[in-house]
Amino acid sequence: MKFLGIIPARYESSRFPGKSLADLGGKPLIVRVYNQVKKVLDNVIVATDDQRIEAAVKDAGGQALMTGHEHKSGTDRCAEAARLYCKSGNLVDVIINVQGDEPFIREEQIKMLMKCFDDQHVDIATLVNPIRSNDDIFNSNIVKVIKNHEDIAMYFSRSPIPYLRKTDRSAWSRHHQFLRHIGVYAFRYRILQEITELPQSSLELAESLEQNRWLENNYRIKIRLTDMETFSIDTPGDLKNAKKYLSELD
Repeated sequence: MKFLGIIPARYESSRFPGKSLADLGGKPLIVRVYNQVKKVLDNVIVATDDQRIEAAVKDAGGQALMTGHEHKSGTDRCAEAARLYCKSGNLVDVIINVQGDEPFIREEQIKMLMKCFDDQHVDIATLVNPIRSNDDIFNSNIVKVIKNHEDIAMYFSRSPIPYLRKTDRSAWSRHHQFLRHIGVYAFRYRILQEITELPQSSLELAESLEQNRWLENNYRIKIRLTDMETFSIDTPGDLKNAKKYLSELD
């Protein structure tokens, strides 16, 4: 099975413009992410609409593809990059989509996603980890997910799901295992092209979560649980914490 890692990255960001090029331990953030994914996958590309990001990746010895400016999501950008890659004569079965703000994605986590595709019925896979903090349960920036007994996602929300009606809110984390969605996906090539052709759905627009569009259109998303912590960089404050974390690793 042929895997391709794609890291979508754009310069503009509402909460942190230019974060892809922010310095993290002497390297641009996007290069940190690229190097992490390269530890597992032989073929990795950064998909961007900004020449500065393209240059930073190529200067570090990586591969980058320029994509259009019109994309509404990283998944749309991934779909275009995958098409461009295949037009060059390359074959791809599964795309691993790692967000450009995940510099600490673990090798084991990527391998978990790859393993999902040993099952021929899996078309989309993603990761979750346990929420241990009550504050995180009620944090709308943290996406929660519920799944069925086959580990297939039922719904993604910024609200606390499920709602523990008979439990005081201060004790929710002790009475139920809430799950945090980690924004890393894997798609079969055909499925990636299909889902990005779908019109935006009501639940997607309500939550600002594109994965709900896929669920509304009956696509199955396989969930894999990981206990390994990771965090994305969404704000300058997150970058400060990432620098501290990196110094502790060194």
